[in-house]
Amino acid sequence: MGENRNDGFETNELNDEEMTVELDLEDGSHVVCAIVTILECQGRDYIVLLPLDENGENQDGEVWFYRYHENETDTNAEPELEYIEDDEEYEMVADAFDEYLDHAEFDELMD
Repeated sequence: MGENRNDGFETNELNDEEMTVELDLEDGSHVVCAIVTILECQGRDYIVLLPLDENGENQDGEVWFYRYHENETDTNAEPELEYIEDDEEYEMVADAFDEYLDHAEFDELMD
């Protein structure tokens, strides 16, 4: 399970194709992450983030999963991320992400 928890985040747009968020971690550090996708599992939304180093790259391919909530009453409010503490829930999201990757690779082969 991911070790990093966040206290908040800020959305940034690098270009038309890549969105990033800046996470404020519990230890006071900040990390910029690329948004890979948002998945729905059992009626909940989850966001998949790819942590980036100071050069905007990821060396190890590690991704982080968080519960994802948008404020439906305030469209200007930043979405909220929630740390996943339950191992079964985390594995469910990891399996859904693997399925997403399999589908994305299949679509890429078909193009």
